[in-house]
Amino acid sequence: MKIRRLTLAVVCMAAAVADALACTNLIVGKNVSADGSTIISYSADSYSLFGELYHYSAGLHKKGTMINVYEWDTGKYLGQIEQARQTYNVVGNMNEFQLTIGETTFGGRPELVDTTGVIDYGSLIYLGLQRSRTAREAIKVMTDLVQEYGYCSSGESFTIADPNEVWIMEMIGKGPGVRGAVWVAVRVPDDCISAHANHSRIHQFDTSDKENCMYAPDVISFAREKGYFNGVNKDFSFSKAYAPLDFGARRYCEARVWSYFNMFTDRGDELLPYIQGTTDEPMPLYVKPNRKISVQDVKNAMRDHYEGTALDITKDFGAGPYHTPYRLSPLEFEVNGQKYFNERPISTQQSGFVFVAQMRENLPDAVGGVLWFGLDDANMTVFTPVYCCATRVPECYTRVDGADYITFSWKSSFWVFNWIANMVYPRYDLMIDDVRAVQTEIETTFNQAQEGIEAVAVKMLETDPDKAKEFLTNYTVMTAQSTHDAWKRLGEFLIVKYNDGVVKRVKDGKFERNAIGQPAGVIRPGYPKEFLEEYVKQTGDRYKIPE
Repeated sequence: MKIRRLTLAVVCMAAAVADALACTNLIVGKNVSADGSTIISYSADSYSLFGELYHYSAGLHKKGTMINVYEWDTGKYLGQIEQARQTYNVVGNMNEFQLTIGETTFGGRPELVDTTGVIDYGSLIYLGLQRSRTAREAIKVMTDLVQEYGYCSSGESFTIADPNEVWIMEMIGKGPGVRGAVWVAVRVPDDCISAHANHSRIHQFDTSDKENCMYAPDVISFAREKGYFNGVNKDFSFSKAYAPLDFGARRYCEARVWSYFNMFTDRGDELLPYIQGTTDEPMPLYVKPNRKISVQDVKNAMRDHYEGTALDITKDFGAGPYHTPYRLSPLEFEVNGQKYFNERPISTQQSGFVFVAQMRENLPDAVGGVLWFGLDDANMTVFTPVYCCATRVPECYTRVDGADYITFSWKSSFWVFNWIANMVYPRYDLMIDDVRAVQTEIETTFNQAQEGIEAVAVKMLETDPDKAKEFLTNYTVMTAQSTHDAWKRLGEFLIVKYNDGVVKRVKDGKFERNAIGQPAGVIRPGYPKEFLEEYVKQTGDRYKIPE
């Protein structure tokens, strides 16, 4: 009972404090993707978020119908707003027209939060998805909603994408009791990639380019009024005015954007000084990649820990004997009065869910929109295909059997993926290859099956759209459940193979037995040479065996 009370207290305390430095969005324009799709990704990172796949059914509603709004992060009731006359099917963060919205929180100036507002950033996403067909329409819907009902969250960056366009919109409130928000939205060129990761990334923007830029009419004048800016309009930077750069924004947030740019451009070395703090010249909002980028490339990018770069965290003492690319929270710590930090990569242990959205204009919406969805850490999950026309979600992606952040269930994929991840983290080098083999096999199978599945669905759509949607719904459910079952079997395999710090011998996928049927002798991996050397260095002769 004491343990239960302690657990609840810890969770409640975590929920009460906003998770800082959370979430990453990666963006690919349609002209630089391998298949002509627009691609965006989102990792929802929080120590209090239970990973699940949301679903909102399409509907027609009577004029004057009111709906309750609850804060996405906490479940707190915020108020009521009028329901739209028509709402669209939404599964996860994509709707039936392939419109997809992701976010990262940049926070910004704390004095601009309006706690009296009725709409928070999370509700704004799902209201926008239910009420919009295109990215441009979503920007109008979202900004109109906060203007009418008020915005109660801190500064936010939204990725808003459809099969033709990708936009980044940044928004922040106007202070306690002041209705509305200041905001700017910039279209990412079709031949570019972009990203944001918890720091405002829009600096100067062309107020005369109505085709590629939208903004609140007072976005600059409000900054002048508050004393955040006093230059000429062309020099106005949304980021500098509303989210001044500090060490954390640079190293924990912008560094993730740098890593993505480093993967797909030749500008990594050029942009690194900004991350290291030797220049304040910001990175471009978007850059041209040096090659075409596939959906699988973006999935893999979401698994990044700065490997092979100047920020690699797998080689130092903090990685432990088995070179884990993870660090325990908090990011900052103090030793002898001096403050230190750990890097914060794209992939992180506290992810609730993650997706890579694929939107294609050359296919009917029901087939063209795929939310490649995974639960827990991107590095340790499997992305399964969720079609935007799906009318129900896999049971394993829900709060099955009452599962939530403090209630375990073997039927919940969130918990099965976390079970394996937390088994692997401490012995990463020893165990990750087994995880990667199964992960790669499953994702490759889904990738290879995609063309055939979609060809069947397109043909069905011509004669029976409802049947086609049910076919893709069934496929969505089947792939998720089969992945859940395979991952559970993987966990059973891992606990046997690596039990008690030794390694059982495996041949052709089966544990070896000796001539009389008993388990074969185990492998004792011990510790790597460099770790043992450091161990002796720190302990001296304490464990030295006398000669």
